[in-house]
Amino acid sequence: MTTSDTPSAAQHDIVVIGGGMVGAALACAAAQRGLDIAVIDGQPPQRVWPEGQVDLRVSALSRASQRILERIGAWPRIAELGASPYREMVVWDALGGAEIRFDSAELGEPDLGHIVENRVTRLALWEQLEAADNVALLCPASVEMLSIDEAAGIIRLSDGQTLRTRLVVGADGRESMVRQTLDIAVSAHDYDQRAIVANVEVGHWHRETAWQRFLPTGPLAFLPLADGRCSIVWSAEERRADDLLGLDDAAFLAELEQAFQQRLGPILSTGPRAAFPLRRQHAAEYVRPRAALIGDAAHTVHPLAGQGVNLGFLDAAALIDALDHALSRKRDIGTLATLRRYERARRGDNAAMLTAMDLFKRVFSNRIPPLVAGRNLGLAAANHLAPVKHLFMRQALGLGDDLPSLARAA
Repeated sequence: MTTSDTPSAAQHDIVVIGGGMVGAALACAAAQRGLDIAVIDGQPPQRVWPEGQVDLRVSALSRASQRILERIGAWPRIAELGASPYREMVVWDALGGAEIRFDSAELGEPDLGHIVENRVTRLALWEQLEAADNVALLCPASVEMLSIDEAAGIIRLSDGQTLRTRLVVGADGRESMVRQTLDIAVSAHDYDQRAIVANVEVGHWHRETAWQRFLPTGPLAFLPLADGRCSIVWSAEERRADDLLGLDDAAFLAELEQAFQQRLGPILSTGPRAAFPLRRQHAAEYVRPRAALIGDAAHTVHPLAGQGVNLGFLDAAALIDALDHALSRKRDIGTLATLRRYERARRGDNAAMLTAMDLFKRVFSNRIPPLVAGRNLGLAAANHLAPVKHLFMRQALGLGDDLPSLARAA
């Protein structure tokens, strides 16, 4: 199909395929610039849930992500629905026991970030989109055909609607249809691990602290929730994950207590468990004429540092910077010259984060005695070197000067 075949197509400046957290954030920011936006997604956001129930999927949102969400108007609603600050972080090694502690007070910051349910973030963003006159929300909807050339992107939906756009943004996850349609290659590595998630009730107050223990079979994180419970993310090798998922609640809690060394006392109860496979993936290109990939469509990272959605929000903010640059000069927002600016801003940083997380995973899962001794020595030394800890904290918070405009401090 060519653009001339679609005289009745609805015209948009940007069509975002994928209305999850990252795609919705990009759409909100683009709509604030007066652009005509369409968002396509297969499932609307969850709008109601039982009181006291916490979603199994949560994210540790950094200060940079918080600033982005504030500037597009979604953060007040997120705070109202529930955001749990964490003010400290404790990380220790199961083999050797060395640990490092991070305290936001050392930087004069109120916290290191917030634990927020994914459904809360997405709902707050969708409410912003629903209030905008220049946003069409096509949901539930599925893409039947996508054609992109140097003139335009053409999307035909399964219900027969056709859209024509200056720019297609693929925010459709790690199995991205947009990326596959563009025939963009990915470098990928399966970690042969699954992340088991659940919400648990602990005997002692979590002290608004994020806890992580590096086990030989994968890291175990306890993330603090506002009601005193913790959201756990237990990344475990496939065989270990199968064993854990097959246990009844009492046996699972016993394994969890042992793995966590009862840092928060006995674990009193657990909610339902779920698991998802872990994979590192990086697209060879982020952009083509009339198309850009953001978030998991461009990269996926091991969850051990909780950076996945934060990288995605920075992608969205960097793409907005590239669009602002083009709009201020009255240039076409969909040309390769415009979109390369976004790719240059993000590809290197994302690659560095993927490499760092991969290295952490490999180093802390290694059982070779000299390496165990070396990493414990390194953790212990870093714990006593304030400049090193402050650098780590500033990086995790997003306090650098090289951030996209939406993510920078005022």
